[in-house]
Amino acid sequence: MKRFMALTALILALTLLAGCGAVYTGIRTPMPQISTQLTDTMGSKVGKSTCTSMAWVVLVGDCSIKTAMDDGGITRVHHIDTEITRILAGLYGTVTTVVYGD
Repeated sequence: MKRFMALTALILALTLLAGCGAVYTGIRTPMPQISTQLTDTMGSKVGKSTCTSMAWVVLVGDCSIKTAMDDGGITRVHHIDTEITRILAGLYGTVTTVVYGD
């Protein structure tokens, strides 16, 4: 009976956590600060910069807009997106800044 109750509790917990993106999250969203300045064109160049998080403790990388601009050779920004990936509620994750422009 104890084993059944433990298994039931585990299944319930995993079901609830999965609905919150605790197992895996992968989203792409525009940066809200820039949303009112969008133009009709995305630009001819794309640059990316990424930060990586491990075990909720270590965060490494440079996910700044400037680094993404340098990566794509961009001098005029048209649009900026953010890509977020999390696995196991953030045990491992990445944040990527994607800059579109010329």
